[in-house]
Amino acid sequence: MSAAVPASATSFEALDACHRQIMEHLTTLTSLAQHIEAFGVDNWAQQQAGAVEAFFSGTSRQHHLEEEKNVFPPLLAGSDAELAELVRTLRQDHGWIEENWIELAPQLRAIASGNNWIDSAEFLHNAEVFLALCRSHIELEERLIYPEARAIEARNLSSRPSREAP
Repeated sequence: MSAAVPASATSFEALDACHRQIMEHLTTLTSLAQHIEAFGVDNWAQQQAGAVEAFFSGTSRQHHLEEEKNVFPPLLAGSDAELAELVRTLRQDHGWIEENWIELAPQLRAIASGNNWIDSAEFLHNAEVFLALCRSHIELEERLIYPEARAIEARNLSSRPSREAP
């Protein structure tokens, strides 16, 4: 019989899956920006813009909230000052990503609605900034933060008394 995972345990599998979804949507955003620059707003662009906007306005924002609530606090509470500084950088990244999203989301909604009022150069710039922010953010999380957070959680779980009967 295996031990049940405590309700407070972070689901790193879900966080990793969301990162994969984010990367897929970033790839779509890259293709969309190139497509708009070459062909303007057409049916394909409308569909892709709607999907990208919906994902980043919903799932991605929830993902950041999950990190802020469950991944970052144990890392900030530890004694590793360098790690805590990286976490503060990631928190700041969340703010920058959100700020850029506030610029990009209305443009995507306009494209999804078939509107051609967007300035393609401004859209391309906003998309490039958003892409760069998100990609560097995920790379830092996956390379440094998630492994440390997993290790802390594993230590905490192993130090708890077992709830199972012998």
